[in-house]
Amino acid sequence: MYQVEDATQLSENVYQIWVNAPQVARHARAGQFLIIRVDETGERIPLTISATKGDSVRVIYMAVGKTTELLATKKKGDVLADIVGPLGTPSEIKNYGTVVVIGGGVGIASTPIIAREAKEAGNHVIGIIGARNKDLLILEDEMEEVCDELFITTDDGSKGVHGFASTVLEGLLKERTIDCVWIVGPAIMMKVTSRVTIPYKVKTFVSLNPIMVDGTGMCGSCRVTVGGETKFACVDGPEFDAHQVDFDSLMQRQRMYTDEEKEAREHFHHHDHHGGCGCCGGKH
Repeated sequence: MYQVEDATQLSENVYQIWVNAPQVARHARAGQFLIIRVDETGERIPLTISATKGDSVRVIYMAVGKTTELLATKKKGDVLADIVGPLGTPSEIKNYGTVVVIGGGVGIASTPIIAREAKEAGNHVIGIIGARNKDLLILEDEMEEVCDELFITTDDGSKGVHGFASTVLEGLLKERTIDCVWIVGPAIMMKVTSRVTIPYKVKTFVSLNPIMVDGTGMCGSCRVTVGGETKFACVDGPEFDAHQVDFDSLMQRQRMYTDEEKEAREHFHHHDHHGGCGCCGGKH
C-alpha cells in the first residue's frame, strides 16, 4: 500500500497527487512514468512522473475516465494499492546549449522535471507553457523558478501571448540558436509545434505517454509508427524524435477508446459513486 501525502485540484478536471514511494522517487528520471492501481480490483493506469521530493513522487492527471475519477477522490492519508516504476526510457538530457521545454494543457505536468534536469546539465532553459485560457494553466510558478526564461500562451489571450506555443517557438528560432526542444501535450499540439523546428533542423522530442494503456508492451495499444517502423510508446519511449513520428495514425489510434472511456465514466458516476441505480444494489 502506498500512502497519499497530498492531493489537490489544480484546475478544471486536473489534479495532482503526491505519494510516498521511495523506490520510485529514488530512481525516477525526466520522461519516465509509473503505473498506479487505485485499489485491488482496479485497472492499471500509466501516468507521467512530474516531480520527486525525498521519498515522494508526484503525478498530475486529468480525470477523463472511471479510474482517474476515482483517483481524484483520494485525500491525504488515503492509500493506493500499487505503484510500479519508474518505467520507460528517460529523456535524452545532456548539455545541448539552449533548449526549449514546451507543455500544453495537462502536458505541462511533465515539463518541470525535464527543465530541471536540463538546467542541471548546464543548458540555458527556455520554457513555454500554454492552455486554452488562464484558468487552465498549471505549474506556472514552478516553471518560472526553474527556467531561465518563461513564455505563457493562451488560446483566448486571457494571459501571456494570445495564440499557440508554436508561434512563440517560431519567433525564438528566428531570433537565436536553439539546440534542442521537448514538446509534451495533446497529439495535435505536438504535431503542429514539432513541424516548426523541421526547417531549422533542431533536435525535437515529443512524449507519447497519452496513448499508453497497459504500460508494459503487452497490450499493443500504444503501437506507434516512428521512422516507418512500429514502436511501443511504453517500452521504446515514451519520448521519440518528433520528426519521425506518424502523428496521423497516432491520433487515429487515440480515438479508439473514446466510447469505452465515456461509458466507464458514466457507469462510475451512476453506479459506484452514487450507490448504484437501485435495480441491482450497485453491484455492477
